[in-house]
Amino acid sequence: MIVDHLPYVTRLDKRPLDRIDLVVVHCTELPDIVTARVYGERIHHEDSRTGNSGHYYIERDGQVQEWVPPDRVAHHVRGFNDSSIGIELDHPGRYPEWFDSRRQELREPYAQVQLENLVRLVNTLRRAIPTIHLASGHDRLDTARVPSSDQPGVTVRRKVDPGPLFPWDRFLAATGLEFFQPPAAPLGLVSGRQPR
Repeated sequence: MIVDHLPYVTRLDKRPLDRIDLVVVHCTELPDIVTARVYGERIHHEDSRTGNSGHYYIERDGQVQEWVPPDRVAHHVRGFNDSSIGIELDHPGRYPEWFDSRRQELREPYAQVQLENLVRLVNTLRRAIPTIHLASGHDRLDTARVPSSDQPGVTVRRKVDPGPLFPWDRFLAATGLEFFQPPAAPLGLVSGRQPR
């Protein structure tokens, strides 16, 4: 694993490791890990001078990078950051037409080595942080809709990752995690209920 913390990592809130009980699987929806890093380093939260990022990134060749240590709260999923670890899979997703209503499916399969190293990483994290027992996808936790970029009046999902090509059954079996599906939020708003 490569440890390459984001420049603002010390400004992210600290937390006790036993607060963490959830792993959230994402995909970057960007062309490559270099572009993901550029996005991760951008400041989005003026009050704390921090940005949006997962804790770990797994490249298509399987290389694992830690951008935020687990004892810091990363901004990766609305409403669930305090108790979760975000793991991003390097994957193009819908890039660059994220909100085009005609381009809402993720078509490229995940690399096998990427999935294998995801399982290894999660199992390593579970040994270090025994309170982790849940997993979910970004698409299950952020159900908000946004206007499409191509058709006025049509909305699309804000987040669709990791999408239907992610092998949930195999991942859960290999990690022993329980799938977490929050209750439906009204009007597509994200539930702030914590999984604990």
